[in-house]
Amino acid sequence: MVENFYMLSDTEIVKRISDRLKGVRLKQNISRQDLADSTGVSVSSIVRMEEGEIKSFDSFLRVLRTLGKMDILLPLVEEEELSPNEYFNAVQAAKNKIRKRASKSKGKK
Repeated sequence: MVENFYMLSDTEIVKRISDRLKGVRLKQNISRQDLADSTGVSVSSIVRMEEGEIKSFDSFLRVLRTLGKMDILLPLVEEEELSPNEYFNAVQAAKNKIRKRASKSKGKK
């Protein structure tokens, strides 16, 4: 595990991610050309990603999906559960927003 992830520089984080991408690709015995063919990302973009230059988030996602590593992004897309207090406040706010009809005037006929 990383000693203290928040203490790493951005450059070090990018280097570790790019090294990991390359390592996963090689471990799965996938050539850069095969990865490019299956993702629709150019070989030169894959080379740049593996060198720490990720310019397109879309391309990065396609590479992660093809390598079977999309799960690393799961914490970013999961909805957080509401605490009981947050749920109560949300319900109360919704109740307060319900519009009430104006009462009919009894004087008009």
